[in-house]
Amino acid sequence: MSLAMETGLCQGNDDPNPNETLKIPERLLKRDQARLKEAERRKDVKESSSVAEENSDVFFTTFNSERASIDALLSTCTETTRENASEVLEEATIKTQQLQQFLNDSMMFLTPFNLKQAQATLQALQTSLSEKRDEVLPKKKFAFKSRNVKGKTTLSPSSSITEIPRAARDKKTTVDTAVSPMQCGFSSADSQVLIKTADEIQQRDVLLSHLTGCKVRLLGSPSTLHIKHVRDCEILCGPVSSSVFVDQCTGCTLALPCQQLRTHNTKDTRIYLHVTSRAIIEDCQGVSFAPFTWTYSNLDADFTVSGLDRNRNNWDQVDDFNWLAAGTPSPNWTIIPENDRKTSWDELLPASSE
Repeated sequence: MSLAMETGLCQGNDDPNPNETLKIPERLLKRDQARLKEAERRKDVKESSSVAEENSDVFFTTFNSERASIDALLSTCTETTRENASEVLEEATIKTQQLQQFLNDSMMFLTPFNLKQAQATLQALQTSLSEKRDEVLPKKKFAFKSRNVKGKTTLSPSSSITEIPRAARDKKTTVDTAVSPMQCGFSSADSQVLIKTADEIQQRDVLLSHLTGCKVRLLGSPSTLHIKHVRDCEILCGPVSSSVFVDQCTGCTLALPCQQLRTHNTKDTRIYLHVTSRAIIEDCQGVSFAPFTWTYSNLDADFTVSGLDRNRNNWDQVDDFNWLAAGTPSPNWTIIPENDRKTSWDELLPASSE
């Protein structure tokens, strides 16, 4: 009951001056108003907390159900059913992408702990999917002979790899490329220029692993991008429809647009980023961020294919899961000063067909 109501009850017929208004000190009125506002605020917080808990319960019920269905799909995919393996893996990949989108859409009401738990589960599921591909589908390995090029480095239309010019270096490099109809990429390369065109990517999952001193150009819109065990590389990628996962990356420069960025075990790496949610780092040191600045001829079309919002970029909104001190910036990441940002990039594009 407010102070004004209590005052009204105190006035009755026995009051010798019933028409006289009781004067209430202003400080008491302000205190009463503040008490009412605080009570209303607590009520709103309680209701919001209840709604968030209900949404979280619904999320995990749906999330776990979909994850179980994907696990069931993968369990039916064996070497004895290789003729159907490609279709099963494609269906599992699509379901996994849909689950990633569901998680992205639910971030706003998940607690940091629940978000981290769901993201770890999803990453484990994506790893299981990749391992299942390796198990039931044969890998194809292609060897491309590297070559030294003077001036601008270009590629012939039939090749996806050439060597970065270096003195006294002329060797063969084996590159592990597409492992299934839904995945492509490069691995086990040293000091090479590696390029994938939009026609090769076609909304596939792209995997880059075990690369050293390479320049990578992904000219198109991948569905997801995995970067693992890379050192001293420059990786530029077109718009990624869903997530980019970076793990064990050292001394690299990355430029990419995506819906979500997860970075683990990464050191001394610069990231030129366009991200529509929030970037997440974990177990990282010396990571720095700046806005995405790379461009190429079909970038606008690839943004359309990816579905990313070009007007929404949270490149400087980074959550460090190893730094929970509220109000104190994480020492594990920084913003690249404007005068130190890279704005022009080497034009390592496929040569014309002339």
